[in-house]
Amino acid sequence: MRRALFFAERKTIMPDIIYEDGHLIVCKKPAGLAVQSASFGRQDLESMVRTCLAEKEGRANPYLAVVHRLDQPVQGLIVFAKTKKAAASLSAQVQDGRMKKEYLAAVCGHPEKKKGRLISFLKKDPKGNVARTVSEQTPGAKRAVLDYEVLREQGELSLLKIFLQTGRFHQIRVQMAEAGFPLYGDTKYNPQAQKGQGLALCANHLELVHPITGKKMAFDCMPQGFPEI
Repeated sequence: MRRALFFAERKTIMPDIIYEDGHLIVCKKPAGLAVQSASFGRQDLESMVRTCLAEKEGRANPYLAVVHRLDQPVQGLIVFAKTKKAAASLSAQVQDGRMKKEYLAAVCGHPEKKKGRLISFLKKDPKGNVARTVSEQTPGAKRAVLDYEVLREQGELSLLKIFLQTGRFHQIRVQMAEAGFPLYGDTKYNPQAQKGQGLALCANHLELVHPITGKKMAFDCMPQGFPEI
């Protein structure tokens, strides 16, 4: 009985698909949902999209490739490939920087410079599932670069637009905390964050080149659950 209820509940959850054609799918991932490989008994976005495709196409196991990822607490836009050719093209765009990703983030404090670039070296610590800033000479260190722009300020918070130049593990969260402006609700890197606030980070803008037509495409979404700024 419990097993039947579990699958009935899963079937009611549908991915938020904002664009789809024969080659790719663009979704908005909610905060708290893993992109893939969620623990047993919990949903992940990849399986949700695959199930949706299977139901629409009448096929048991349609092709679907994860092109890039967002951390589980992060909300926003993500693209999947529906063919091997599309997967190769989109993955190449991630690697060579043609795929552009922009983020909105609510941070604690007010950056003195309203526009700036942060450069540091990060290393992932598997024990705590965190990243740390290290010296350039540290074995395994990876260069991390982002640009930011302050959009609004209110109270003790600021709303930032963030442009990633590299894609490192927890990069935005670590670099903003290192700069003295940790993300609102970030319980890993912000000592003042309270459980239940929710991480205020959204991948709100995505640009890519269509893998078949070569057309430039852009997608936007609005964050949900952010504090008022």
